[in-house]
Amino acid sequence: MADDTATPIALGDVAARQLANATKTVPQLARITPRWLVHCLQWVPVEAGIFRLNRVKDESSVTVDCSSRDERDLPQTFVDYVENPREYMLSAVNTVVDIHTRVSDLYSAPHDQIGEQLRLTIEVIKERQESELINNPEYGLLSNVAPAMRVATRGGPPTPDDLDELIARVWKEPAFFLAHPTAIAAFGRECTRRGVPPPTITMFGSSFLTWRGLPLVPSDKVRIENGKTNILLLRTGQTRQGVVGLYQPNLPGQQGIGLSVRFMGINHKAIASYLVSLYCSLAVLTEDALGVLEGVDVTKYHAYGNVYE
Repeated sequence: MADDTATPIALGDVAARQLANATKTVPQLARITPRWLVHCLQWVPVEAGIFRLNRVKDESSVTVDCSSRDERDLPQTFVDYVENPREYMLSAVNTVVDIHTRVSDLYSAPHDQIGEQLRLTIEVIKERQESELINNPEYGLLSNVAPAMRVATRGGPPTPDDLDELIARVWKEPAFFLAHPTAIAAFGRECTRRGVPPPTITMFGSSFLTWRGLPLVPSDKVRIENGKTNILLLRTGQTRQGVVGLYQPNLPGQQGIGLSVRFMGINHKAIASYLVSLYCSLAVLTEDALGVLEGVDVTKYHAYGNVYE
């Protein structure tokens, strides 16, 4: 019997692909997150990289009176200021991107090699920025919670009662909760157990769970250690005396809020270098603008009996 597969009678796939152009994606980076915290904060420009937070030295010493229909003397008072207010210095997240000119000259179609290298590097820098805003030992959120604004969970898992207690601390125009996605899932389990599923709202084109009308904003930068984490509650905005982000405006090579990209030159090995810098910090204007629920256990699950009628 003759072998019909020995001699091809039409052009094959392998040979045909040599004349075809594949559709190529830009490089994908799995560690990129929405970085909701950066979007939810008000960002305040600072001069010379310094933000001085002035406060009332002794609020209780300011006296006023509700005047009666008589000629009694009115109280005399003044508002004193703290003589040595705290100053916040902007911190920098930096790196240098090196690109061989031969690569950028020859292999920049359809995607620009320099542009993609800088884009991916900037994404990593912004991820580090959000982590620093939460965890930095000097200006991070978790390091600047006042003792009176720290709440412990009643039993480990985050319950509606726990979040209500946190709202009672940050009660003046709270804006949003900030928690690890696993902590939000743990809170959802507790709500389901109690038959009070949290409603959702849409912000920035995405859905968020809420409690008492306040969105639970997820961030994987809120760390989990030994199955325990924290849930933060913030009031934001300068006019509300809340939490604000700080940045340096009018940078050379500015590409965004506090973000600068500058060409550093080409060395004798034909490698071009670009300096990428992001300057930022964070300030809590009053102590009652930030609270935290500590010791949140995210490892507990409820057992439901498989009973059907």
